[in-house]
Amino acid sequence: MTQDQTTATTPRNSLTLIDNRTGRSMELPIKPGTIGPVVADIRKVYGTLDLFTYDPGFTSTASCESRITYIDGDKGVLLYRGYPIEQLAEQSNFLEVCYLLLKGELPSLPQAKDFRKQFTQHSMIHEQMQFFLRGFRRDAHPMAVLCGLVGAMSAFYHDSTDINDPVQRELASIRLIAKLPTLAAVAHKYSIGQPLVYPNNRLSYVENFLAMTFSVPTEPWEGNPVLTRAMEKIFILHADHEQNASTSTVRLAGSSGANPFACIAAGIASLWGPAHGGANEAVLAMLGQIGNKKNIPDFLDKVKNKNEHARLMGFGHRVYKNFDPRATVLRQAAEEVLKELGINDPLLELAMELEQIALRDPYFIERKLYPNVDFYSGIILRAMGFPVSMFTVLFAVARTVGWISQWREMIEDSEQKIGRPRQLYVGSPQRDFVAINQR
Repeated sequence: MTQDQTTATTPRNSLTLIDNRTGRSMELPIKPGTIGPVVADIRKVYGTLDLFTYDPGFTSTASCESRITYIDGDKGVLLYRGYPIEQLAEQSNFLEVCYLLLKGELPSLPQAKDFRKQFTQHSMIHEQMQFFLRGFRRDAHPMAVLCGLVGAMSAFYHDSTDINDPVQRELASIRLIAKLPTLAAVAHKYSIGQPLVYPNNRLSYVENFLAMTFSVPTEPWEGNPVLTRAMEKIFILHADHEQNASTSTVRLAGSSGANPFACIAAGIASLWGPAHGGANEAVLAMLGQIGNKKNIPDFLDKVKNKNEHARLMGFGHRVYKNFDPRATVLRQAAEEVLKELGINDPLLELAMELEQIALRDPYFIERKLYPNVDFYSGIILRAMGFPVSMFTVLFAVARTVGWISQWREMIEDSEQKIGRPRQLYVGSPQRDFVAINQR
């Protein structure tokens, strides 16, 4: 099978697909996007030529149309609804970005105030969820707890599970985004045996999360503007990232008509994988393995040696082939946080030394293996006092708005169908059953 380029006799908005087995051909319509590569519409290939396309991981297949996020990995570009991520991270706040992702435009001042009010009305969780929480072991991983709690939300909020009702979809969206910080803080407090802290409507979205996570009833708590702003940037930078594994999971679960709480729980489960949301945990694990600054050269030599199978975690990215635009923002935030806290942490000092050595090494420069968002977010979160087990939980809190925005877009897309990937079957051909005494 070959794919011809557009010729003078072929319409410019299509490609000719020729099947060399039979000589049959067909025109594949070309669908252009606003920016970025065009796509060939292959939906009728099976019906016309009796063949499927083969694309493990779907890395070359567009599964949907979307107006939410655009990535150009070669140029290091990330846009939310057309706005560069650098501008949003520096000039906006997380709730503004939530509004943008959900509704398509940045809010006016009255819209922003009303939007914030909606979140303060829904930040508390149902009191009976505490009894559900007590069923988990004390040493349960916070991601396991979060996944269970979010999946159980449909049992507590029956009035927002009808996906065909726009009002209920809106209510479920607000509830998920508003309650995820509370659930995340609850998972953390439960894992360390401290009392749960209720939301405080006088605080901002991000500051409220930090207060629920780190405050205790016996002492007054005061926020630190530098840390709050760093956390705000982390949330903004992780809010959405196009059709990644967890977002695709949310869309696939949602395509069956599952309620939004179940879909987001599925996304959280997908995010938990070390190749996805657990990457910043892997950075800290790698630093612990290196142990000391003097061991960095030996470790980097192992990374360069293919036979050693050592990996430089937090450098390079599957999508960004040049640099991760989110890392540029977080590098500055990491410097501000470390300066503000004046921390003397050998592991953090090791991280900064590793960064400098790798950035000067021709091996990594030639391969464009620059620090990515996971490298700096891990440094910031450790400096702020988050245990490593909470890193992916924080990712889930930030990404919930992206998941729910993508879910809503899918629900409202008339072209979307229940997800049903095809396969290339390579098992045994048809054969007859043999009785057990004759085998």
